[in-house]
Amino acid sequence: MLNVECLAVAYGRIEALHGIDLEVRTGEIVALLGANGAGKTTLLKAISGLQRVRSGRILFDGRSVAGVKPHERVVLGIAHAPEGRQIFKALSVQDNLLLGAYRRRDARIAEDIDKVYAMFPVLGDMRRRTAADLSGGQQQMLAIGRALAGAPRLLLLDEPSLGLAPKIIEQIFQVLDALRATGMTILVVEQNAAAALSIADRGYVLETGRVVHSGGGRSLLADPTVRSAYLGF
Repeated sequence: MLNVECLAVAYGRIEALHGIDLEVRTGEIVALLGANGAGKTTLLKAISGLQRVRSGRILFDGRSVAGVKPHERVVLGIAHAPEGRQIFKALSVQDNLLLGAYRRRDARIAEDIDKVYAMFPVLGDMRRRTAADLSGGQQQMLAIGRALAGAPRLLLLDEPSLGLAPKIIEQIFQVLDALRATGMTILVVEQNAAAALSIADRGYVLETGRVVHSGGGRSLLADPTVRSAYLGF
């Protein structure tokens, strides 16, 4: 599905990613962990085309996406729900979801939006309300739903649990687990390492732009170094 090979990204003269190698296989959840400034968001932006790459390769289904613009990557099947949600607060919930499907030309858009409402019933109840009326947790649900409305095969999520109440976090991770059961492939950046690793098939830990640990979700959850640095025990 996704292969990142020896990827380097720089902001001016400052290199943010140094030779990143990463793989996300079809139908799995992969967690990307690390402290603030480790390069996690930069990596997601590089994959979705929002950040220029200095060197290395990003392959999606074996095809290099070098030179492929962000909106064209959406058509290929890559959807990005960014950190901070970045929903359109002046628009309705329904219109936000329709914008997520703006590159589609098939007849299943309404069906897929109904699936979003089934996953997040509160959004269905508020579909005609403006996104500004939603709580923080509901806005995060909308950001994920908007990405899903594009019918992606690879879903990139940046900090989906940030600033949310524990009950909402649990609901969102239950949805991610359910999405995997449908065959969705997910790469998730997450500060809540315990929650992410508890459902992840595999994980990678970044420090200062380099992969320093990788392995199965459960093995990383049990790794003393990872537990001490990211789980607090």
